[in-house]
Amino acid sequence: MSRIMSTGLAKTGLLLGYKVARDTGNRQAGGAVLAACGLAAFIIWKKDAGTARAAALTGAYIAAFGAAHPLAKKIGGWPAVFTVTGVMALASMVFGGHRKKP
Repeated sequence: MSRIMSTGLAKTGLLLGYKVARDTGNRQAGGAVLAACGLAAFIIWKKDAGTARAAALTGAYIAAFGAAHPLAKKIGGWPAVFTVTGVMALASMVFGGHRKKP
């Protein structure tokens, strides 16, 4: 269940963060949504998959945000956000699960 929650948080952060920034014209507000959801997802990933995987997934989350910008110039804003969100959701579902016990 927590894998679904962390994936949902990552998706929400990317999608809602973009929507807030776009609709309000306030990039900082969108960034705050992105950061809050990313932090909440990190906490769940850390609990479920360990610190190393949580850090890697958080890095992927930040990279997805960064990749959306140049991709948007090629395919448009929403298509870019949907693309990077899908990739991030897949990464979260695959790597955000339970760590192996020693």
